[in-house]
Amino acid sequence: MTQWWTNRVRRVEPGDVEAVVGLVRELAEYEKALDQCLLTPEQLRTALFGEAPALFGHVAEVDGAVVGCALWFLNFSTWEGVHGIYLEDLYVQPAHRGSGLGRELLAALAATCVERGYARLEWSVLDWNEPSIGFYRSIGAVSMDEWTTFRLTGQPLASLGA
Repeated sequence: MTQWWTNRVRRVEPGDVEAVVGLVRELAEYEKALDQCLLTPEQLRTALFGEAPALFGHVAEVDGAVVGCALWFLNFSTWEGVHGIYLEDLYVQPAHRGSGLGRELLAALAATCVERGYARLEWSVLDWNEPSIGFYRSIGAVSMDEWTTFRLTGQPLASLGA
């Protein structure tokens, strides 16, 4: 089934890995956290194309160049009893923002949800990122303000897991 977004957005391929790592680094820099971005091409290649991939992705192209990406994985709603998509990263290079590529990337994920019977498409956004928040609201997304995200990493993770 051909979707309307296939001309500029497609599933990520092995040859896209270097470009996608570059985009993730640009996103980390935009989010003022480049020093925390440790992703290597080898890690991304394994996550996307290894024996049991648990990460999936789409890229946006303009004139044959990868200028945007969406990296995602499956989650599961125990209340609804079906999977959903959690969007880990959505990024479009500044020169291509406003061209509809971000919307097309999200539409590709929404189409995947619809085709597979998934219940939802979820993601997080930094509180200070007003341009993105405005964009997400414009497509009908709602914030989950009553939820607080928790994260366990580093030594606390190691201690709990020991």
